[in-house]
Amino acid sequence: MVKPLYNLPEPDTDDAETIRHWLDSLEGDYPADEHERLARACDVLSHCQGELRPDTGESAIRHGLSTADILARLGMDHETLIAALLKGCPALSAGELSETTRLEDFGPGLARMVDDLARIDQLANVEAVIAAKDQPQHEENLRRLLLGIAEDVRVVLVVLAERVHLMRAIKDLEPERRTKIARDTQRVYAPLANRLGIWQIKWELEDLSLRYLQPGEYRRIAKLLAERREEREHYIAAVMATLREKFDELGIGAEITGRPKHIYSIWKKMQRKAVDIDDIFDLRAVRILVDSVADCYAALGVVHGLWRHIPKEFDDYIATPKGNFYQSLHTAVEGPEGKALEVQIRTHAMHQHAEFGVAAHWAYKEAKGHDAEFQRRVVWMRQWLETKNEDEAAGERLERFKAEFEPAHIYVLTPQSKVVELPKDATPLDFAYAIHSEIGNRCRGAKVNERIVPLNHTLHSGDTVEILTQKNAAPSRDWLSPHHGYLTTARARNRVRQWFKQQDFDKHLHEGRGMLERELARLGIGDKPHLDAIAPRFNFKRGEDVLAAIGRGDLAVGLVARQVGEPKSEESKEREREPEIKPRAPRHHKPGHHKNGSGSDVVVEGVDDLMTQMAPCCKPVPYDPIIGFVTRGRGVTIHRRDCGNIRHLGADERERLIEAHWADQPGSSHYPVDLLVVAADRKGLLRDVSSIFSDADIDVIGVETHSERSTDTASMRFTIEVADNAHLERLMIKLQQIPGVDEVRRFH
Repeated sequence: MVKPLYNLPEPDTDDAETIRHWLDSLEGDYPADEHERLARACDVLSHCQGELRPDTGESAIRHGLSTADILARLGMDHETLIAALLKGCPALSAGELSETTRLEDFGPGLARMVDDLARIDQLANVEAVIAAKDQPQHEENLRRLLLGIAEDVRVVLVVLAERVHLMRAIKDLEPERRTKIARDTQRVYAPLANRLGIWQIKWELEDLSLRYLQPGEYRRIAKLLAERREEREHYIAAVMATLREKFDELGIGAEITGRPKHIYSIWKKMQRKAVDIDDIFDLRAVRILVDSVADCYAALGVVHGLWRHIPKEFDDYIATPKGNFYQSLHTAVEGPEGKALEVQIRTHAMHQHAEFGVAAHWAYKEAKGHDAEFQRRVVWMRQWLETKNEDEAAGERLERFKAEFEPAHIYVLTPQSKVVELPKDATPLDFAYAIHSEIGNRCRGAKVNERIVPLNHTLHSGDTVEILTQKNAAPSRDWLSPHHGYLTTARARNRVRQWFKQQDFDKHLHEGRGMLERELARLGIGDKPHLDAIAPRFNFKRGEDVLAAIGRGDLAVGLVARQVGEPKSEESKEREREPEIKPRAPRHHKPGHHKNGSGSDVVVEGVDDLMTQMAPCCKPVPYDPIIGFVTRGRGVTIHRRDCGNIRHLGADERERLIEAHWADQPGSSHYPVDLLVVAADRKGLLRDVSSIFSDADIDVIGVETHSERSTDTASMRFTIEVADNAHLERLMIKLQQIPGVDEVRRFH
């Protein structure tokens, strides 16, 4: 059972006496100067007269003192207690205490803490979040919102302490309201306490939530525990006496206590194992605290020597700590009278860590898919909480944390209290497109916290954003300009680009048809294009979609032309493009051929047994049109006919060109090719490109990427290995279909 304890007099005591009583209880816990600041904060609190709080039915003074007292029991510093006292004080909102006075009297961190607490108080209708369709994600986003608003981790401690006091005081509320508060507590606040490693708050919030959400089960378990309490207490006392006697004989210094059980943990174990309370081994439990790890294992030997170990009920979390760095030895034995008994053995340091400490990896039980930067921020929060009382530099480390761990994301709310995650510095327009593309496309204005703001206004965690739309509104091309600052997310920019692409469909269709006709004429392809038949090869349903894609630059016209038909006069077209080659008199009657290092055959006209190598500048692959260049002492270098180095040869060097062509190509050969991919920069772009390479069984042997922030584009150069030109063209077609890709071409 949960037994709330406060260093406060009875509720009917007048406010002045209550304040004096509480301050007296803190004598000795805080230095004189800090105690004096607490007294001044209580003096401010004494002016906080107002209506009774509707949730607890108590005055603001009593509520603030109760919250601060919970924090004092957790050993928090005086600034945290002052923030709890001043939070929500009517004197602050009425302007009776100025910002300057607050900073001067209570320290520079207090103003920001109180402001953050006020912003958190403005968040309403948490129940709307809980009832949402994708409930777990919204609950997670709400927890992140609370952590995101709080630049100072101590703000979250105040929020959790206030939630504990609220849960202790809601028994007289209407059942419906009480159930909603308990549900929020169980799904949002208790996991948040777990995330920060504040076990005492976590356990109490869980027990109190179960009390109101599952009252029947709570009463049944509590009754069973109460009915057997006297018997259990006598039993545990006998066990502890036996252990103390044995430890004294062996000279092991140990502190032995009966371990308290939390009703929620019993209920969860009953649910998880599908058993009744009689089958729960740890209702009778003792905890042994020793000085060293060696003593832990010595104590374990004593326990197993006294009573028989129950199979499969031993866990060594010292040798193998839990994912949250929890360490302890857990065992279950058949104790006196053959009754099951759980024993936990740990050092004093391990116990301090388990009760009050922090653990880094909370995500192994919750929050799957969290981002690394957010986890790093929470880890730091927990580390600070663990060491806050260990050295005098804790305040300096907290200030360094604020500067170093600035959140990478913000969490804002819709008018319906749905929490939306956005990158830092996001705008209302980013928010609109995060909700739905149509809302973004029809956006004409925005309200943040009920005030009209520009569309390039920077949002902050905790803001409530409302998008104003018009039925016939449309995106502006200015939105895509990085200089105007309307959009910061790649998702939103891509949605705007897609809208303009769709609006210009007719124009692109006309331009694409003309481009394809000119390309077919240039290649000498006289076949009539049947685009509906080849459209599926490019992941389109209709031929018109293919033409529009050509017109807007999403699809290379050459790739489509080659699917229509073969050129009738390739050699004549090559002669138009390439430098004239003076034929050499053959020295042999039959052509020779050379097998290069990759296993491909190249035939050099009129030459036998001549060393050849592929030119690294243009990297020809079968069956690119190729030509040979006779080098001095290195045989013949094979170039593509359209290689820039060949095109710009001087008149004297052209004499060294020689005809070459591909022989039959073995299927296992592969050739290196440089590809350039230019696309709109966005999260996941490199992953999408890599998946195309993986699906096509392409080996990537080199990668170079560059992002240009001014134009929001990414340029990626890949060196890959392909079997032949057809293989390469199929790959380029697939790359062109990736959303946001503007250009795919060979790079040389």
